[in-house]
Amino acid sequence: MPAKLNIAVLASGRGSNFEALALAATKDDYPARIVLLITDNPGAGAIRIADRMGIDRKIVDCGPSRGSMSVESSFKMKEYCTGKDVKLVCRAGFMRIVKGPLLDEFAGRMINIHPALLPSFKGLDAQKQALDYGVKYSGCTVHFVDRGIDTGPVIVQRIVPVKQNDTEEKLSARILAEEHVAYAEAVRLYAAGRLSVDGRRVLVDDPQGDR
Repeated sequence: MPAKLNIAVLASGRGSNFEALALAATKDDYPARIVLLITDNPGAGAIRIADRMGIDRKIVDCGPSRGSMSVESSFKMKEYCTGKDVKLVCRAGFMRIVKGPLLDEFAGRMINIHPALLPSFKGLDAQKQALDYGVKYSGCTVHFVDRGIDTGPVIVQRIVPVKQNDTEEKLSARILAEEHVAYAEAVRLYAAGRLSVDGRRVLVDDPQGDR
């Protein structure tokens, strides 16, 4: 079996998607492994998950402004990733806009999970946006990270029906369950070398010869 692809995960919160990816990566036939967690939050639940699973983790001070990150912090993250021979960076609830040296180094090699069917409901509070708009279906999207906010090419999407009695919390919980599946699938496809980008379209190579 080929060597597993090294992955770094960026997370700011409880680490639900990080844990789902880490568990998927423990399987022998999964083509990737998580070698590093980077967080901007010393109190992030993801840290406890990393410690429990024996995954190296780094805390990086990105500055006081929520949502932004300094050039210095971006450079430090890049150095941590290259030092671990990371080939793919996964944002998993990382509450900063990635820019600077980290984004430059991993252009085309960074992906994100968003709790809506992009291009609808970009940015924060996507589940609330979906409920306020009155859509009948929502879901989640794994996409490549570019210099915009939730604008990169779509890799995987999963659909969740919106129920009449849904609250933001109920809808978020059902979407989160699909996020865990979608993210692990997107990483598997990338690590297996099955993805290519043609403009805005992400093509998935079929081993049987079909696309």
